Amino acid sequence: MTEPWLSADDIAAHLGVTKDTVYTWIAEKHMPAHKVGRLWKFQASEIDDWVRSGGAAQDEPEAHA
Repeated sequence: MTEPWLSADDIAAHLGVTKDTVYTWIAEKHMPAHKVGRLWKFQASEIDDWVRSGGAAQDEPEAHA
């Protein structure tokens, strides 16, 4: 059985973040997402792998001189 495609709302709920955070992560942190027409679609297994690999981790703090 194939994995269902999830919406941005579904993935936001899955991760416990806002939909705005999901869109930011797509743009800035290369969150795995697939554009279908005007909509972003996701597979939970790809997102879970991305999170486990540190994709959603905060950036390293900048060094102060």
